[in-house]
Amino acid sequence: MQVHLVDGTYELFRQHFGATAGGTRTPGEFDATTGVLASTIQLLADGATHVGVASDHSIESFRNELFDGYKDGSGMPPELTVQIPLMEEALVALGVTVWPMVEYEADDALASAAAVAGADQRVERVLIVTPDKDLGQCVVGDRVVQFDRRKGLFVNEAGVVDKFGVPPESIADWLALVGDTADGIPGLPGWGAKSTSAVLARYGHLEHIPDEAGRWDVPGLRGAAKLAGTLAERRDDAMLFRTLATVVTNVDVGSVDEWEWSGAAPEFSTLCDRIGAQHLVARVERLKR
Repeated sequence: MQVHLVDGTYELFRQHFGATAGGTRTPGEFDATTGVLASTIQLLADGATHVGVASDHSIESFRNELFDGYKDGSGMPPELTVQIPLMEEALVALGVTVWPMVEYEADDALASAAAVAGADQRVERVLIVTPDKDLGQCVVGDRVVQFDRRKGLFVNEAGVVDKFGVPPESIADWLALVGDTADGIPGLPGWGAKSTSAVLARYGHLEHIPDEAGRWDVPGLRGAAKLAGTLAERRDDAMLFRTLATVVTNVDVGSVDEWEWSGAAPEFSTLCDRIGAQHLVARVERLKR
């Protein structure tokens, strides 16, 4: 058994901006939702049996209370904001498990589901269907991997190390120092990707990095004194940023058995009529033959 855990918010963005690539046309009112449905149906057609989709029902989360600069809904196109509940409704009608997040984020639901599936001995592989670097911290060997459908790329634990220079357990520390503009995490000044990878490859976590550069054992690192000074001065900020970057793994997402797809609900056809996607009904009907 394989489990597919899909970042619905990312998929909505991907379908919207993929449809408008090149500026050749103006997307229809429901095109992004239709695209997510079509993409999910294709996932099922390709053999997926246990599927869960997480979405940011509310763009803000508990992290906004911790840091004023954390991402909010201001950067999201309004035409996508209004489609989030519609996408959720459509996926439920398709018969797919949906986790609409309010207090937490879609990433937290995905991380929690990955933990549940990873602990289930019947599951051979867990695919976290998103390229989001935050989810790299959930990768475990070849068993829990990330899957970038757009590129057809699977990223296992070795792939995380190859990309970031650190293992999955250090990804949140890496994001704390380097920053993550997509989430509004600024990082620390001067801490670039290469220097951060070098230091964390040696020390693993923020709390293990000495304040004084003279105590660092990182051969060939340039600007160590300045990096150490910045970290010593702003260590509390770095620890906060790590908290922001760390996914929650205890969101209630149910069990693997509850995520098994058993067909669309009767209202799926009606919903497809509503959004002008009746062609998807026949595709779903063919899946159960």
